[in-house]
Amino acid sequence: MHALALFDLSDRVALVTGGGTGVGLMIARGLAANGAKVYIGGRREDVLAASAVEYKWQGKIIPLPMDVTDKGEILTAKKHIARTDGYLDILVNNAGQVGPCSHWMSDNDSVGNHDPESFGMGLFQEDQGEWEDIFAINAYSPFFVTSAFMGLLAEGATRHGAWTANVINITSMSASIKVSQGHFAYNAAKAANTHLTKMFATELARRKIPVRVNAIAPGVFESEMTRDLLQENGADNVAQGMQPVPMGRAGGVNEMAGTALWMASSAGGYLNGEEILIDGGFTTVNPSRY
Repeated sequence: MHALALFDLSDRVALVTGGGTGVGLMIARGLAANGAKVYIGGRREDVLAASAVEYKWQGKIIPLPMDVTDKGEILTAKKHIARTDGYLDILVNNAGQVGPCSHWMSDNDSVGNHDPESFGMGLFQEDQGEWEDIFAINAYSPFFVTSAFMGLLAEGATRHGAWTANVINITSMSASIKVSQGHFAYNAAKAANTHLTKMFATELARRKIPVRVNAIAPGVFESEMTRDLLQENGADNVAQGMQPVPMGRAGGVNEMAGTALWMASSAGGYLNGEEILIDGGFTTVNPSRY
């Protein structure tokens, strides 16, 4: 029961969407460092290539350009992995974005907080197209990517043992926080992803498809979406809760990579249909469903 054996991912093939930066890259590095061949997917080829070169010392990280909101590009990525490897063991649905945000909600003196009519119309000003975009990447894409790669994941389970193949959806602590944090669309889309995780786990188990489906719900971690805010005011400015993050800081690469590594490896082999919160205790001191 040595740690190296528990977390060994040798001969495993992984795909991390949105893997060129932030949380996705943290996870990709952790998987690669423990033996997996890791494809990092994303729309910006230059970013993917730069990350693969920068962290090549940690293991095999391979750029795979793909837009997870485009079904054609999802299938192209699938065909590449099918042709090159023939199977997939780990799928991390990490690609995501924020917006639209109603920052005025946190300002008691803003016009939108004067009366019910002003509050409602303030929210009504949010862009409908931005709502559609955020659901497309944060909720629709995990469904279509997981569906497309299901056959390759099942093949991975055949090669390495039942229930070794797994999907990890990156949701958010915001999916469970009852305070809107000024971004209704993001929180609602991530909540949809949380439930999608549980539905997939249930439907696969019912059909005896030996692929586990779980989720990681991060709190504040440094990424392209949060970097500027973290540098300016720290974790609490990003979290936007009624109470600050108890640990007083953002999460780090080891904490994110370690959680994903545990979930993807034999150490987490009995976990299915669950969402793991890593938020520095934020949901323990703010209204949430946990």
